Amino acid sequence: MTLSATDVHKTYRRGREQVHALRGVTLEVQRGEVVALLGRSGSGKTTLLNCLLGWETPDSGSVRVSGAADPGRAPWATVAVVPQRFGLLDELSLADNVALPARLAATADPRGAALRTLETLRLGPLAGRMPDEVSLGEQQRTALARALVVRPDFLVADEPTGRLDEELSTHVLTTLREVYAAEGTGVLIASHDPVVVAAADRVVRLSDGRVVDG
Repeated sequence: MTLSATDVHKTYRRGREQVHALRGVTLEVQRGEVVALLGRSGSGKTTLLNCLLGWETPDSGSVRVSGAADPGRAPWATVAVVPQRFGLLDELSLADNVALPARLAATADPRGAALRTLETLRLGPLAGRMPDEVSLGEQQRTALARALVVRPDFLVADEPTGRLDEELSTHVLTTLREVYAAEGTGVLIASHDPVVVAAADRVVRLSDGRVVDG
């Protein structure tokens, strides 16, 4: 079972200019591995993630998850997402935000699963608070807990440690490796964080829309 992009090209129009965001990118993530996706701003990282998630359609090439050709229709339990903009619902507590995917997946005890996942990410004491009552770093970890609560086949995360200090980043990456990847979740993280690079099984670098060595 894999999450993969094969020879993916994506071009945008910017006024009269044609911007080549992706130029034949091929990437594969296996279940149980942690892959770091690196690249400067404008290298194509976010566009690649959007294509892998089915949020954008490549001009050419293919994207597949678990053998299916339409990742946009994949359920949260197959591909879960941590976006840069966390997308928490302001009217729900942290626990209820995290429990929502579990409820939609018909998990037997969604609130219990949410509380356990929050505890794993050191957010247990904050479970009853609303998003605007916690820090941005705590909101970011809540978005990660929401992605992980159903133990997805694949996790796609865009800068998931960007609001965290080194100690918390290390804890998050250790949890992803030792709890979730160890149980079969494939993890793809777009990041500049050296803690992410150190924790990854593989590093994929993008430059000017291409995968590069080194």
